[in-house]
Amino acid sequence: MVQYRDPGPIAFDAVILRNTEVANSSAWVEFPFAVFELFGVKGRVPITASVDGEPYRGSLANMGGDAHLFPVLKEIREKIGKQAGDTVSVTVQLDTAPRTVELAPDARAALETSGQAAAFDALAYSHQREYERWIEEAKRPETRASRIEKMTTMVAEGKRLK
Repeated sequence: MVQYRDPGPIAFDAVILRNTEVANSSAWVEFPFAVFELFGVKGRVPITASVDGEPYRGSLANMGGDAHLFPVLKEIREKIGKQAGDTVSVTVQLDTAPRTVELAPDARAALETSGQAAAFDALAYSHQREYERWIEEAKRPETRASRIEKMTTMVAEGKRLK
């Protein structure tokens, strides 16, 4: 188990970055401090953050060398009205809370019925979250039901969405 140091909240201003050479690329901010010195690790660090006051829960990801970053999700950018090239106020803090995904009752029931609840619960948080978002993004009830059914099959086969 990885042991992190908790330096407390870290506030900074950052420019939202984006690879303009790739269509629909993600946007991110770079963490401007030495992660190893602050958190005691060189790799991924689970964090909670706020970007201009909008909450985010995810990770600081190592992008080679000493550079760490985290994405600024599209929904956050829309809420704060900022895009690539804009400066934002960021606060980052080590996330020590357990990472669990609460599926909607219909999706959880489908996993229970199919006998795949334990397999789903054993997935990494990020994979659970991908399934949950995929199901919740369905606009029509038929699509939602189809995705729930596909999820149970994919979990049984050990497959991930991405």
